[in-house]
Amino acid sequence: MVKVCFSTLSCPDWSFQQIVHHGRAFGFDGVEIRLVERETDLLKLPGFQPAERASRRRELADSGFEVPVLASNVRFHDLQASVRKEQVETGKAYLDLAKELGSSFVRVFGDVVAKDDNGNYRRSMIKQVAEGLQCLGEYAEPLELNIVIETHGDFSDSRLVQQTLALVESPAVGVLWDTHHPWRFCGETLSETSERLKSWIRHTHWKDSILKRRDQTDGEGQDAADQAHELMQGHRHADYVLLGCGEFPALECMRLLRQSGYDGWVSLEWEKMWHPEIAGPLVALPPFPGKVRQLWEAAGRDSNGTGRGDT
Repeated sequence: MVKVCFSTLSCPDWSFQQIVHHGRAFGFDGVEIRLVERETDLLKLPGFQPAERASRRRELADSGFEVPVLASNVRFHDLQASVRKEQVETGKAYLDLAKELGSSFVRVFGDVVAKDDNGNYRRSMIKQVAEGLQCLGEYAEPLELNIVIETHGDFSDSRLVQQTLALVESPAVGVLWDTHHPWRFCGETLSETSERLKSWIRHTHWKDSILKRRDQTDGEGQDAADQAHELMQGHRHADYVLLGCGEFPALECMRLLRQSGYDGWVSLEWEKMWHPEIAGPLVALPPFPGKVRQLWEAAGRDSNGTGRGDT
């Protein structure tokens, strides 16, 4: 059976203990830690300092809860080699933390890539992102961990991700397929994205949205958007709704994952931190595990030829 987790973007004000408590109560198997109590640099959190990590590991074990992913701010698009070197060192520190928490993956970004006069992504920038991934992959291998680059920002274009990973030799480097982004922002079909990336997909993000004319952003919303852009220049706006209430073809996506043999996590990335206008965690989180498990079973019935099982 598929494992289900959620990103802490959905609950920006919760403590680590609240995250674990509510996650278990709502039927999740684990949590993807992006932030805790609005701090997005996990290395700064008092509760994640080296002397405290064993306690966090015990709390997780006692609750039967997992942290499959640490979602870092690490990105490799900067033109300055010294900045990219600092990003690699930060990534290594995240991998050390992930090992102590029993995690499997650390998420990183490619973020934004300039284009040349012909409209093609600059090869030099693709190469530097690949080099950053290779460095972290080599560090991750002896730790038995993985680095995953997210389909986010310009890397929502699965062709760019494919070009980049073709230059990476480390088997510890894979893809976090944000299933929404290539579909919504790049107009890709789910089958196109899956076909290009399926051999690298290690983790998935799920969300849903609708197309509508964007209302003017209020002060709180603009502040959140500005913070998102400061951390991730490739961050893009979408009008998010609860899974199944929008236009995202969730059952088709689950079919493709099952057909490819995917056995990883399905993670709800409900971006309450960046979109304060959307519903809070007590509304957004509880329905998700049941919905995902229904989709997983329906997709399995389809694969066995026992009916469409649309959900």
